[in-house]
Amino acid sequence: MAFVPGGTAQQNLPIFAQTVASVWSGPDQVHGRAYIDALVADGFSKADMQVTNDETTIGRAVESLQFSVRLGDECLIGQVGPTIASPVTEVAPGLVSGGCLIGQTRPINW
Repeated sequence: MAFVPGGTAQQNLPIFAQTVASVWSGPDQVHGRAYIDALVADGFSKADMQVTNDETTIGRAVESLQFSVRLGDECLIGQVGPTIASPVTEVAPGLVSGGCLIGQTRPINW
């Protein structure tokens, strides 16, 4: 499986799902940076990504972490966390605002 440059979200869902599963099986299960870095290594553009915070506002680990990659008018969305038995990945329509995730996300500035 490989990233399809210029491909659709559906065409790139298999590599996205494989990468998410790979990170999930490692030590960084609920660290957003691990997912972003792994997806970038596969060829996805960091500029097209969003990720939610790893910690709550009181410094505890989140129960659910979401991240996304915008590809054209669609998004690849992943969700992981201790309250989820296994990673969830899907293709969803992009938001009119240009992003993929609703709510607060954190800057991807590394």
